[in-house]
This record gives sequence, C-alpha cells and structure tokens, in this order.
Amino acid sequence: MTGDAIRIEGLSKTYAGGKQALKGIDLTIPQGAIFGLLGPNGAGKSTLINILAGLVVKSAGKVTIAGWDQDRNPRQSRGAIGVMPQELNLDPFFTPRGALEVQAGLYGVPKRERRSDEILEMIGLTDKADAYARTLSGGMRRRLLLGKALVHHPHILVLDEPTAGVDIELRQMLWRNVRRLNEERGMTIILTTHYLEEAEEMCDEIAIISQGTVVARDSTRNLLGQLDAKTLVIEPVSMPEMLPQAPGITAERRPGGLIALSYRASQISAGQVLALVQDAGIGIRDVRTEQADLEDVFLEITRARGAA
Repeated sequence: MTGDAIRIEGLSKTYAGGKQALKGIDLTIPQGAIFGLLGPNGAGKSTLINILAGLVVKSAGKVTIAGWDQDRNPRQSRGAIGVMPQELNLDPFFTPRGALEVQAGLYGVPKRERRSDEILEMIGLTDKADAYARTLSGGMRRRLLLGKALVHHPHILVLDEPTAGVDIELRQMLWRNVRRLNEERGMTIILTTHYLEEAEEMCDEIAIISQGTVVARDSTRNLLGQLDAKTLVIEPVSMPEMLPQAPGITAERRPGGLIALSYRASQISAGQVLALVQDAGIGIRDVRTEQADLEDVFLEITRARGAA
C-alpha cells in the first residue's frame, strides 16, 4: 500500500436527538506514520474511530482506508484496520490463544496463516496462553486486546487510550511493540491519548479535534513551534529582594531559590532577558531554558476554539 493510509472527506455524524458529533471533517493520515488524534472529552474522537472501525454509520462524507472506499468495499476496508479499544471487552471463558483464534476466524484468516503463538509471545502472554481470560490481570487483558487487533494482519492499527490506567512496565511494553510494528512492518499507527507527553514522544504528526472539527493538524515539531513562549530558569548567587521588571517579561520565585523569567521569543531575546538580570545586580550561578510542550499547544488551541 502506498499513499495515504486514511483519507477522510466531509465526514459528519449526527446522532438521534440531533447531537452533531462530527461536523464535516477533512483529514488525511499518511501511510507508515505514528499519528496522534487528540481532543478534550466529547470532541468527537471516539465517534471518528468507531466510524473507521465500521461500528458507527456516518451521516455524510467519504472514508477511504488503505485505498478501499468504505461504502463500496466495506469488507476490505474493515479488514485493513485493527482497533485496540479502551474498554476491556473480553469473553471471560476464552483463553488468550482461543480468543486470538476466534478473532482470526471472524476475519476469515485461514488456519495456515494464523500466528497466534507469535502474537502471544509479542504481547508477553505465552505463559498464560491456556489460562481463562477471567483469571488475567487488568494489564494482561489490555495486552490481549492488542493481540486481538493484530490477528488479521491489518495495515493500520488504532490504539484508543491504550495506556490509560496501566503501570509503567505495561506502558513501556506497549510502546516497544508499537515502534516495532511501525518500523519493521511499516504499519500505520493512530493513537488517541490523554497523556500529552506520550503523544509528544511517539507521534510524527498530530490532529487536534474540538467540538467535532479538526482545529489543528501538523507535525509534532511544527505544532510545538506555534508557541514561542520560553522561560529562563536562573539559580542566583543570592536571592534578590526585588525581581527584574520589564514589559513582556513575567518573573516569579520558584522553590529551591530559583527565579523563573517567562517571555515571548518573538518579542525579546534570551540575551536581553539575561542583560536585565545583570542590570538588576543579580549574580548568576546557573541558568537553563524551558520551552512550551504539547500540553501548552493543546490548551491554547482548544481554549481559542472554545472562545470563538
């Protein structure tokens, strides 16, 4: 498969009762990307994912998955995508191996092409392959959800809040597997998460959805570059009685005897800020710079959208 993994044109969804969850979304996701889909609760992320998975019928628009038009080729488009849901919806009376085999059968994967044992090894459940799912821990059940999403060799993997409420060890295991699938198999990964530092670390590109529309879509690097807010954190030789004061600069004391000077790089340079510190007679023992992170970008964009 080449080109775009997902192409969405004019996608809308209005539920019974008149609630409009999606309002004419246009979005493309390139093949081979790790793509973040972010937004506040109620923004429309879950509706969009469920439409991609074929679980919710859209009201209008066009969806193309791995080159397959969802309306003209529903079976092929569903087969091209695997979804790891947020909810732990597992049959408690199936073993992990049995659950993978049944899921593969539902997708019509011939027995000779199934690789349940390989998937069990990848998700760290080989030793639990024949245990009932009801005996698995919450983390093990989440691993099994990932395995079920992979049984039919999808081109695209959607991870809906995959690390919500899990421990650090499981989170690291999940991300090792995600990187492996992306790098070794060229699988496109679509991630929704509330952990913005996770999206910042993992995603090549990000779309932010608010109130049913895409309000931003760019590379992670470019989104971070939208904010020029920076902070110089100074460790002074001794704490001054008065902090530096100047237009465009906000100074505050921090624990540990530090001084934080926040400013806009487009309005004033770091050198000018340091010159103000020296003019105030403050000796500098150490200095470091802090820059805006994805959470700052997210909050600014969604706040602006809410005020519009």
